[in-house]
Amino acid sequence: MNCTRVLNIILLAALLFAFGCGTAGKNFDESLYKNIVAGTTTYNEVQSMFGSPFKKGVQNGYKVWTYEYNFYNALGKNITKDMVIVFDQSGVVKSHQMMTNQP
Repeated sequence: MNCTRVLNIILLAALLFAFGCGTAGKNFDESLYKNIVAGTTTYNEVQSMFGSPFKKGVQNGYKVWTYEYNFYNALGKNITKDMVIVFDQSGVVKSHQMMTNQP
């Protein structure tokens, strides 16, 4: 392999790394967060606003849904959004929180 070809491959790899990006999770409309009311909003209402959660689990006996979106860009601004919703035994929101690095 000649030097020019090796340099071209190295340059291409460097460009791909510099302009690379990646995502984890599924994007969701965080502006709808204000519509969640503890003691009122149900599983079905949350699912119709945000779709299926990225993760489901159980914490202290209560169902927990997590909506998560992370966008990473080597040269630009990263975006992170996490919304955690805890449901009581009857399927109504017990508590919720939203965390993001966006204003």
